[in-house]
Amino acid sequence: MKFLRRLYDWVLRWADTPYGLPALFLLAFAESSFFPIPPDVLLLALTLGKPSGAFRFATIASAGSVLGGAVGYAIGWGFWDVLGAFFYQYVPMFSAEGFVRVQELFSQYNFWVVFTAGFTPIPYKIITIGAGVFQINFGMFMLASLLSRSLRFFLLALLVFLWGQPVRRFVETYFNYLTFALMILCIGGFLLVSHFT
Repeated sequence: MKFLRRLYDWVLRWADTPYGLPALFLLAFAESSFFPIPPDVLLLALTLGKPSGAFRFATIASAGSVLGGAVGYAIGWGFWDVLGAFFYQYVPMFSAEGFVRVQELFSQYNFWVVFTAGFTPIPYKIITIGAGVFQINFGMFMLASLLSRSLRFFLLALLVFLWGQPVRRFVETYFNYLTFALMILCIGGFLLVSHFT
């Protein structure tokens, strides 16, 4: 936990440098396949520092994350036989048992597995690499990634743009609950629309 806390603080420090935007893109890119700290941390800090740039920052985070997800897919699709042991040993949250569960989820829900992981605190990297390992349709994977990651980052940027510091305290305290509640609302909306169409 101390290591993750130091990593968290290191990520936040990038917001106070001229390299905040490239760092945001690279963090979002890396988090999609192996890095443990989500880009929301830096996105929040940058947006609080410059609210007028909120949606530009969300665009950068979304682009980095979706491209990183494509790389995660490529790792699973083409290099898992070589890199699998490394991920199991050195990348937090990867396990052989977890991958069996991911395969079961993909066989039942496909699009929704990617969308849910992209929008909620569920580790997105497990799903991006798993999608490649289990050869999920790449177009569907990219669409679900684009929708979910953009929705997540633009929602955070909008909240900070509108309400600033109070939102930061609220989001940091209740982030997991908020994303799961919004996820349920989104799925409910899609199911309702599909039921009547």
